[in-house]
Amino acid sequence: MPLTKEFKDTVMELCKDPEYRKALLLEALESYLEDDIAVGNSLLRDYLNGTQAFGEVAIELQMKESGLRRMVGPNGNATAKKLFGLFKVCQNREGIHSADQFLGNAA
Repeated sequence: MPLTKEFKDTVMELCKDPEYRKALLLEALESYLEDDIAVGNSLLRDYLNGTQAFGEVAIELQMKESGLRRMVGPNGNATAKKLFGLFKVCQNREGIHSADQFLGNAA
């Protein structure tokens, strides 16, 4: 189902807040760890759409943007290597370099 313009605008507005972006990444990670792949993919897709980062992240991962979109799509099934690579790129984009920063325990 395609996203509505209103939803896209809302996500993009929320993604202006660095704490919201971190929360999206943390929730995505927790979803994957709880074996809820569809929700994890959806949250990563929201992050990438909201930050308009699909193209840049795909380049950093040395893959095509369309492949990245499929990877975090509703039926996406990324390998662990690709998924952790994606998280590393997203963490770097957010300036997160430790678990404490990721969890909000340190500045």
